[in-house]
Amino acid sequence: MVREVVALLIEVKKTIAVMESCTGGGICNAITNVEGSSEIFSFGAVTYSNEAKIKMGLDPKIIEQNSVYSIQVANAMSKLICQINNANYGIGVTGKLNRIDKNNLYGEDNIVYVSIYDRDHDKYLEKEVKVLEEDRSQNKDLIIDVISKELLKLLRN
Repeated sequence: MVREVVALLIEVKKTIAVMESCTGGGICNAITNVEGSSEIFSFGAVTYSNEAKIKMGLDPKIIEQNSVYSIQVANAMSKLICQINNANYGIGVTGKLNRIDKNNLYGEDNIVYVSIYDRDHDKYLEKEVKVLEEDRSQNKDLIIDVISKELLKLLRN
């Protein structure tokens, strides 16, 4: 599916940027594994910690008010990465993958928040993904699949 997303982005001459946390670079890796992705992939940032998100420009008040594990933070990430890199689409991902985070005790366990920001239409596509596999890489693959399906729907409309 990622191949199809990259091909469609190339066809419509649109770019994408990614700011991901719990997926640890998996989304960027999946995109850049596709030949020709350099035409559409403008930037990727793995912001695993709150500090990294804030260094990228995320307003710390959004984290304080909503928890780092929230759709509000995912939305802020997707829009921020889009703006920083002048991309047409931004992806923001934050959540917990089968682990209690002692530094961020708030937010639901095993829920990943995905936001795709469409700069051209100034709107967000939001998803909550329940991740129940014990294997982290399987959960990451599930999230990448969800994002790919949503991007395909968005690009085909």
